[in-house]
Order: sequence, then C-alpha cells, then structure tokens
Amino acid sequence: MKNGFVKVAAATPDIRVADVEFNTQNIINAMEEAQKNGAKILVFPELCVTGYTCSDLFDHSVLLKASRKALLEIAENTNDKDMLVFVGAPLEVNGKLYNVAAAMNQGEIIGFTTKTFLPNYGEFYEMRQFTPGPQTVREITFEGKKIPFGPQILFQAEGMEELVVAAEICEDVWSPVPPSIQAALEGATVIVNCSASDETIGKDTYRRALISGQSARLISGYIYANAGEGESTTDLVFGGHNIIAENGTILKESSRYVNEIIYSEIDLQRITGERRKNTTFQPLDEETLVRVPFTVEETKTFLTRTFPKKPFVPSDEQTRAQRCEEILTIQAMGLKKRLAHTNARTAVVGISGGLDSTLALLVTARAFDMLGRDKKDIIAVTMPCFGTTDRTYQNACEMSKKVGATLIEVPIADAVNVHFRDIGHDPEDHSVTYENCQARERTQVLMDIANKTWGMVIGTGDLSELALGWATYNGDHMSMYGVNASVPKTLVRHLVKYAADDTKDEALKNVLYDVLDTPVSPELLPPKDGDIAQKTEDLVGPYELHDFFLYFMLRFGYEPSKIFRIACMTFDGEYDKETIFKWLETFCRRFFSQQFKRSCLPDGPKVGTVALSPRGDWRMPSDACVAVWMKDLEACRV
Repeated sequence: MKNGFVKVAAATPDIRVADVEFNTQNIINAMEEAQKNGAKILVFPELCVTGYTCSDLFDHSVLLKASRKALLEIAENTNDKDMLVFVGAPLEVNGKLYNVAAAMNQGEIIGFTTKTFLPNYGEFYEMRQFTPGPQTVREITFEGKKIPFGPQILFQAEGMEELVVAAEICEDVWSPVPPSIQAALEGATVIVNCSASDETIGKDTYRRALISGQSARLISGYIYANAGEGESTTDLVFGGHNIIAENGTILKESSRYVNEIIYSEIDLQRITGERRKNTTFQPLDEETLVRVPFTVEETKTFLTRTFPKKPFVPSDEQTRAQRCEEILTIQAMGLKKRLAHTNARTAVVGISGGLDSTLALLVTARAFDMLGRDKKDIIAVTMPCFGTTDRTYQNACEMSKKVGATLIEVPIADAVNVHFRDIGHDPEDHSVTYENCQARERTQVLMDIANKTWGMVIGTGDLSELALGWATYNGDHMSMYGVNASVPKTLVRHLVKYAADDTKDEALKNVLYDVLDTPVSPELLPPKDGDIAQKTEDLVGPYELHDFFLYFMLRFGYEPSKIFRIACMTFDGEYDKETIFKWLETFCRRFFSQQFKRSCLPDGPKVGTVALSPRGDWRMPSDACVAVWMKDLEACRV
C-alpha cells in the first residue's frame, strides 16, 4: 500500500464448542468489522470454525461435514471483501483428519496450510485425532475444485511484490525449526498463525517473547490470532491473546480474556529494507515452495500504529535509566582503551558550558575512574571569546572543578583578532568566517595543549551535528577521539540528566541542571544584553525533528515522503506541516552536502543502531546527489 504499509488484523470471535453455525456467523461478523476498518489481511484462531476443544467429537462425520459447509460459506462472504482471510478448521482428506488454516480471497478458498507439528504432551492430545501435514504441498479436490494443500504455501499479492504471506499453526512456531523459517527464506514477508494456546502462569510472557523473537529472526511481520472465551473450560482456559509484531517489535497486543479484533499496519518497505541490509538473511537460491496469487486493492492505509517522537530515547523511565548507564559505560570503555593504548598522560576537553562538552567531560571522568587514574590529569580548557556568556562560562568552570579536572582558561579574542588582521577580515563582519575563525582557534589551542601535556583531545561533537554537518571543518569537527560521535542530541540531554540525578554532589547537580536549561548555541556571535544571541535550533531547526528524520532515514531507509507522512502524524499539534516540510527539506539538503565532513571523522565508539562512521555503518560518497530524494519530498509540498 502507500509507503509500504498494509493494515492487518487478528480476530478472536465468540464461539461455542461444536456449534458450527454460531461460529460461522461470528466469523463472518468479524470479517465485516475488519473490512470497515480497512484490514487487508485477517487471521482467525486455530480450529475456530468448530472450536479447538472438540476433542473426540472431531471423529464425528456430522461435525466435519458442517465444517466443510462452513468453509464454503465463509469463503463466499469474502467475495465482496478486499482482504486475504485465514480461518482455522478441521479438514478430512483421504480418510485422515488434518488441522488446517484455510486461506480465502475473492470468494474462493485458495489454499489449505497444514499444521506440521502436533503437540501430544501435557494438556495436548492432538495426535489422537489429527495427522501431521505432508512434507510438501500437493493439490486436493475440495468441493470439485483443485486447491493447494500442505505446509509453507506462499500467498503472493498480485501487483505487490513485497506482500507475500505464509501461514503456520500454533505449535509450529513453538517447535525447534518452525515452518515459517523456510517460508521467510523464500520470500514471505508476513507470517500468520492460527493458534489455540491456553493460559497458564507466565505463558503470556513467553508467548509474547516467542512471537516478537520470531518476527525479529525472520525480519518479517507476524500476525498471531489466538483462541479465547467460548472454548471448553473442562480443563483449560483460553485468553484470546492476539499479537501483531514486526521485526521484533510488538505493534499491537490484545487484552487477555476479552474476545476482540486488533489492528495495526505492517511496514513492508521496512521489512524488505532490513533484509537488504542484513547479510546474514540469505534467501534461498532455489525456490521450492508453491506460490498462490491473491488480490487486494492497493489503497492508502490509514495508520493506527504510532511512531516515537524521540526514537533514540526510551519512553519508559526505568528502561531509559538502564540505557543511559549502558551508553555512558560504552563511551567510557572506548576512551579508556584509547588512553591506555596511546599512553596518553592527559585528556584535553574543551569546555563551553553546553550539553555536548558537558557529556564529554563526564565520560572522560568515568574513563579515568575505570583506569584508576587521578582526574587532575583531565585538562578542562575554557576558551572565552566574543560570544561567551557569563552563564556558560561559570558553568564550565564550576563543573570542571567539581569533577576533579584541572581547569585552564585561555581567552582567544586577541588571537582571533590578530588572525582577522592577517587574513584581512573585518571584525564587524559577523559572517561564517567570523564564526569559524573562533572554532578553529579553539581546536588549535586544544591540540597544542594536548601536545604540551602528552595528552589527547577528546571530541565533543554529537551524531545530530554530524548528520547536519553543523560543525566547523577542522574546528570542532576534529579531535583525537570523539566520544559523542554516535549519540544524538535528544539523547545527549538525557545522558546529562541521568548523570545529574546520579551524582551525590549537590553543587555539581545544580550546575548540570543549569546546563540542561541553557539554549543550545555555539556562542560565536556577541551576546545581546548578556544573553545568548545565537540559538542553534532557530538556525538549523529543532533537534527533536532532525533526530526523528535521522532515525527513520538511516535505520530503515525511509524515503522523505514517508518520513514526512509519519512526522506529520507524530508531531500533530506541535509542528504544522509547513514547518515539518521546511526542516525535512533542510535535513535532506544538509545531509547530502555535508558528507565530506563525515568522510574523515575521528575514531569514536558506536553506541546504537544508527551511526555515521565512514569506517563502520555509513559509507557514502561525498559528492552524492540529493536530487532523487528532493523530488520525492517535493511531491509532499504543502
């Protein structure tokens, strides 16, 4: 569908054990509801036509005949519905009984996927009534028509190459080698599961992990429809625990013990994009599985799934704290190794009183603690110039002292003015030259102090700045080890806050909180009435938007039009469409034009799935053209 989203549903209808007419009507009712909600794929539980818990009643011909009739009636009701439907039912073939998922589309049954693994332990006795499905697909005659029958049938959407669906049934996914593995390796992007998994203590947690894990392993969508209330409670209780997952993420999950339909949208472009990048996901050279075409209309999908405003930052407080601790440890471990390997006597950090240099100082202090070294060998250098405010200057000095670093102040105004004179630049001309001369002078000071003290310069620039090229080439762009290189700006803020909350030094905590309250600024232009005159986000755009763009462009390869669509939905009420378009256009242009700065980055530790190291995650020619991306975005112009 548009942007690769396809709406899917998992339904648990009200049933009565062995009351086929009642069950059939409720299945049809659920289909009507799912159609109104735009579902293109709809999955029902295992054996829901009869009820899973019929036990030895499955041996009775009257029940099996009623089930066959019901399948024809349900299939007929798909004639006016734009969806692929999977319904669980018993099916007798050549005197043997099979547990199948009947696939229906456009008024026809188009395939019977058989259950491969029949549980016969604990509370399950399926082999008493059922026979495992065949090893390969064959055709059977069902009510006068030839229909594929067997495992791992691939249902291919006509005209939509990315939409390939395969089914498995309950225990299949609990087995050591689920049938869905072969199906995914031969192209299935969506796996459905007609299931009847009863509830016992803790089983819901395991089930959730199993389904999310299988979707991650297969890099696929997974729709799990489970039996619920209405099944026999002679010995078991079924909770109707339905799950829709995508590549390890639970998109939607039903409440247990309530029969309902859940909906979400599986992102086929994300799945196929992930498979392209993942070299260990290796499709089979020879296709052995049967492909059956089905038809659904290609329409715009109304999105109900949500996207995190800050995808780099966990929303759960406990998870966020754990993530912050892990990231700080990775950063510090990387620096620890580099300091030890180079026998550096000192670590030199330029301190501005802003977020990035604060984080770099905190990481350096942690690395020194790991090395068991005296933090006085951390050389914190503050270099006030034309744009420095008293607030940031005092914060820089105070935090340096509180972490135990040696503070050095090197005012650079005189040196920069001499440089202006040397290159013939008017100090009243506050152009990019005025700004970058300061940035490069600061880098020269840091490098020379590092030489003088047998140390190394610790870089402060973050991932968001690298993506936008918001750094002075051979100025703050350069260091000897960049500890923040893969930490986006939205996450930098949380790391500093975590460190502030974690410290027992109240004075340091107060300074860190004031840093958090200070506007992001390079402070390269003279202050106005003592306050910061140059606010980065006024110039380049809100970092929460840029980090959102960055995540979905690099992590999943979304095109600009798709990013614009989900950004408008996610930030509705905070930014209007014109604003989002403006900054997305800025992001795309800057991302391409500034690659040359990323092509020669200093070393730095990777902390997350998105990174821009030219030696690791991101290899891009510095002169790549943005035209295709801008054309795609231009179609969204508001």
